[in-house]
Amino acid sequence: MPVFKAQDMKATPDVVNPDVMMMQFGGDLIKVGIVTYKKGETPPPHSHPNDEQWIYMLEGRVAHLLDDEIINIGPGDLVHIPRNTVHGISLLESPCKFITFKSPAGSGGLSEDYTAVPNVEELQRRLSEAV
Repeated sequence: MPVFKAQDMKATPDVVNPDVMMMQFGGDLIKVGIVTYKKGETPPPHSHPNDEQWIYMLEGRVAHLLDDEIINIGPGDLVHIPRNTVHGISLLESPCKFITFKSPAGSGGLSEDYTAVPNVEELQRRLSEAV
């Protein structure tokens, strides 16, 4: 049974934003990642047509867009993002750090099912106003 020690984990670049380094792992049915974002590093609002996602906040606070609703979340909050749900974040505190779980595992890359949305500018505006 593999055990991953935090001090031994190697971060890899995000596919969408290569400046962001993530610790990401894929099993048979689920992929897991530890993600840290600083101001200006978050991906634009998007969806995942194939991936169901969970986020558990460890550090920082964000305005979190889930479809039409924006909710402020912070350490200890657990967020469920069903498939095809438009979502995105805007940092209220930097950095923010969370653990994310996605299924199916696919290749193990957290951004492999990233799908752009047509009204991204409007959604980014709404998120920036929530800050």
